[in-house]
Amino acid sequence: MSADEELIETPNRIEPALLTDIDLTIANLIAEISALGSELGRTLNPRTAASLADLVRIMNAYYSNLIEGHNTRPREIEKALKGEFDDEPDKRDLQMEAAAHVRVQKKIDELALQDNLPEPTSIKFICWLHQEFYKDAPERLLLIKGANREFIMRPGVFRSTAEHDVIVGLHQPPSSERVHDFMQHFENRYKSPSMRMGERIMAIAAAHHRLNYIHPFADGNGRVSRLMSHAMAHKAGIGAHGLWSVSRGLARGINSRSEYKSMMNHADTQRQSDHDGCGNLSQRALIEFTTWFLRVCLDQLKFMSTLFDLKNLDQRLKTYVETNGNLKAETTLLLQEILIRGDLERGAVPRVTGLPERSARRLLSDVLSTGLLDSNTPKGPVFLKFPASDLEILFPLLYPQS
Repeated sequence: MSADEELIETPNRIEPALLTDIDLTIANLIAEISALGSELGRTLNPRTAASLADLVRIMNAYYSNLIEGHNTRPREIEKALKGEFDDEPDKRDLQMEAAAHVRVQKKIDELALQDNLPEPTSIKFICWLHQEFYKDAPERLLLIKGANREFIMRPGVFRSTAEHDVIVGLHQPPSSERVHDFMQHFENRYKSPSMRMGERIMAIAAAHHRLNYIHPFADGNGRVSRLMSHAMAHKAGIGAHGLWSVSRGLARGINSRSEYKSMMNHADTQRQSDHDGCGNLSQRALIEFTTWFLRVCLDQLKFMSTLFDLKNLDQRLKTYVETNGNLKAETTLLLQEILIRGDLERGAVPRVTGLPERSARRLLSDVLSTGLLDSNTPKGPVFLKFPASDLEILFPLLYPQS
């Protein structure tokens, strides 16, 4: 085995895995992210926040698909979550993948809410993410082709034989036979219990890149890394009940949509000199990638904080009613009341709207028919929902306008 081949097969190849000495820029980013992550959604009623988290999951699935080169619109994702799929096989497959992303992220958010979220960078959890994402996938989505080979990927199982070896662009990940050793090193390096909050936040960026660098699965590594990053944000105390995630930022970048790919490639750079750390990979490149990644996180936190601000939402609901010719003006009073309270007994609608009982019942029926209000039972309290069909009015900046 040559020296280069030996390096490829040594788990220390992913070093430096963490940054120890950080500059003022990264320190300030961590401080801002920590503050905004703690503040986001604090003024929202928990029921309203839960409905908005449902919306964020659809958004993340849309952008995660977009990163993979697939444009699955929010309405198509919402239909998939209801079991309604396109007749065209390719579109159906994309809907299934997007729905799977929503489902897995919801489980992550629920585990975090219950304080039962496992260590996000552990082998067990990462394999669980992959297993959960692909557990309902048809065989055609698990079929791996290329380089005169063809095999069915097993969900939740690392690459393990020479048949599974891959080359990703110009990058050659570790051979399949060594993946488990690399992932054991990965798990050991990113254990969070001993880390302080700032270190946990900073580690999200490095772990995101290094997982993709190892490329432990035959396919689905990008999706798993984004879900892992979401879980790491919860573990670092900045998850904000699922009201934001990095997927949108990675897909859009700071100045260009091509930044994610170029920054990931840049972080692959090998050590350049004795002044560039002491690992195999460039410490300078990891610093630059971490700075960019944290800026993306901060940008998304700022965006969501503005989008989900109570006053902002209040005005958007008013605009929604004004632009909907089928809703009475008093609907605004009802929606604003539920925004603050979280839910409302049906019998309170006449009092809130100032309408006679029969008119109030008709108004409630009209709003329920739009999908903007929902209820767990036919006569139970009503609460806000945010259907994909109305996102262009309620949250016009959430998705690309083209």
